Amino acid sequence: MESSTRFSSSLGRRSIFARIAAVIALVGAGVAIYLVVMSFTGEDSEKKSNDRKGQNEQTKKQSNSFDEPTYTVVGGDTLSGIAEKTGVPVAKLQRLNPDLDAETLNAGQVLNLQEPDA
Repeated sequence: MESSTRFSSSLGRRSIFARIAAVIALVGAGVAIYLVVMSFTGEDSEKKSNDRKGQNEQTKKQSNSFDEPTYTVVGGDTLSGIAEKTGVPVAKLQRLNPDLDAETLNAGQVLNLQEPDA
């Protein structure tokens, strides 16, 4: 009888340790999942949205401060990009530059941004 009591008592101890280890493992897995989720949705998204706001404000400041009567096209420029940089709408750019072909902008090409003085 004594040997069966020892056997069941040692199984009980192993079982308790296994159960405690399982609980610790589950808690650890939960914490790991929480950290992974928060790394994708936490402060980074707030920083990115703040960075975007800062970029938009900076672009607005740049576009409002463009006072030149002409703009010289740089390689890689697009008509919409020029409109954004200068603050002049695309339709106005096309009206001020009737010979302008938006598909074939060439580096060095000069665009009027304002009505010519009469």
